[in-house]
Parts: sequence; structure tokens; C-alpha cells
Amino acid sequence: MVLVQSGLGAASWSVLTDGTARALGISFGWATNLISFLVLLAWIPLRELPGLGTLLNVAIVGFAADATAAVLPTPQGTLAEIGYLVVGLVALAFFDALYLGAQFGSGPRDGIMTGLVRVTRLPVAVVRTGIDVAVVGIGWILGGPLGLGTVLVALCMGPLVGCFLPFLTVRLRAATAGERRSR
Repeated sequence: MVLVQSGLGAASWSVLTDGTARALGISFGWATNLISFLVLLAWIPLRELPGLGTLLNVAIVGFAADATAAVLPTPQGTLAEIGYLVVGLVALAFFDALYLGAQFGSGPRDGIMTGLVRVTRLPVAVVRTGIDVAVVGIGWILGGPLGLGTVLVALCMGPLVGCFLPFLTVRLRAATAGERRSR
């Protein structure tokens, strides 16, 4: 929400959602649901599995965005807009890495990233940036808004998530043969 309030550009998936809504003549909410459904279908060939985090992401993120929008003041001036953009970008990357690092399942859009990272063995930064740039491009072609902040988010989210993730990932260890037999 801080990114949106900056007025300097929306996040990558928001550009796609807005462009889809405009192109199909549906609401932003319906476009969000449609894209989520299609993205979840894309999990099938990637063999990505949903978890508690997937369900919580779908159930909570929209409410959290609305709650934040209700209390977040509108930035006054260019310096405040830039501050909102920077804080929003870093916070989005940090909290994305935080919930992914908990390993309870990714949200629909992040599942594409985690699945492609696992399948291609490419770094998170490369995969996330590729996805964000593609999503912005498609969204813009469909009529979604494009701002300087959008470009910054598309190019910086991947490296930032890739930077935060190693520090925030809970390391799960596999059970030894003896532990498996005793269960």
C-alpha cells in the first residue's frame, strides 16, 4: 500500500491486474481472482504445493492492504513520495522473504517464483526479476499503469528478496533413518 500511496508507480502484479481489468472490462478484484486462479494452475507443471502460507496469503493480504490504506497518510511532496517508494519497496521485499523463509507455503504469485527457482536452479534475484519484468510488460500492453516506481520495483524486488531470504529462511533438517523408524 505504501508503494501505491507513493504515486510513483504500482508493483508489478498490480500493473498486470489493472491492465487485465481494463482489457476485459472487469473490476480490479475480479482480475485479481482470475490471475490468482491462472497462476495457481501454473503451479501444476512446477509441482508447487500449497500450504498454510498460501491460504493465509489469499485470506489476509487484501485485508491488510485495506487496513493500511485507511491509516496511511497521503505523502506531501516529491521527497515524501520518494520516501514512500523506497520504504514500500524495501518493506515489500523484506516481508516477502520473511513469509517465504517461514516455509509454510508461498502465495499464488510467489509460488511461480519458488517453483521456477527450484526447477531452473537459477538464483531468486534472476527468476523474480524476470517474472516481474514480464508481468509489467504484459500489464502495460494491456493498458496497466507504468511509472518510474514500477520500473524500480520490477528491477529491484528480485535482488532484494534474494538478499534478505538467506537471513530469514528457517532451516528444516531431514529426519534421519533412526528418527523415521522410531515414529
